[in-house]
Amino acid sequence: MPRTKQPAGPETGAGQTLLSITNEAPRRRRRPVVIGAGLSLAAVGALMSVWLVNEAGDKVTVVATRHAIAAGETIKASDLVAAEISHDSALSSVPASQSSDIVGKRAASDLPAGVLVTEDSVSAGASVTKGKSVVGILAKPGQLPVQRLSTGDSVTIVHTPQDGSASASSGKPGSAPESLPAVVSRVGAPDANGAVVVDVAAAEVNSVSLAAWAASGTAAIVLKASN
Repeated sequence: MPRTKQPAGPETGAGQTLLSITNEAPRRRRRPVVIGAGLSLAAVGALMSVWLVNEAGDKVTVVATRHAIAAGETIKASDLVAAEISHDSALSSVPASQSSDIVGKRAASDLPAGVLVTEDSVSAGASVTKGKSVVGILAKPGQLPVQRLSTGDSVTIVHTPQDGSASASSGKPGSAPESLPAVVSRVGAPDANGAVVVDVAAAEVNSVSLAAWAASGTAAIVLKASN
């Protein structure tokens, strides 16, 4: 019988080495720098986690406003709410355990809702409107100081008529204009044109004149120098 020829295998050249076939890919050697960077990031992440946990636990409970409180209003317990802040906060906040010290006092300025109550936020003095009438004056820029007025500020309301028909009580040209003393009881927020409504408390005998000046837009507010 004729012999069947076996297929010849691939010829290999002299000195050529065949590599064995495996299912495993060659492993890459990791660089020490990459390993060190990964360990550093892991350490930083662990430290940050510890710091956040400590910060979350290092809180104090303080007093905040539940809703807006107008300047001069007497603060009630229902006006206040407890809030948590960081223990090392730079604000001179009032601890919630001392909230009873705030109740019954008056707001020294307008307190928006959700703000922390500090010792400077309240005043223990009597209301500036007690025994006086309150007149609202719409003051435009130039009719009041640039320095923001606060509740309790002593001011002088000066009559500034534009036509000179009532320039002064004496009626003589060049004489001093009429003026009346008052105390600021509340300062509103400025409108788009910079005008501000300022409530002033004055003696009943002067309230009618102040109201007339305010209605005609001829009232300027002068802040008295503090002693």
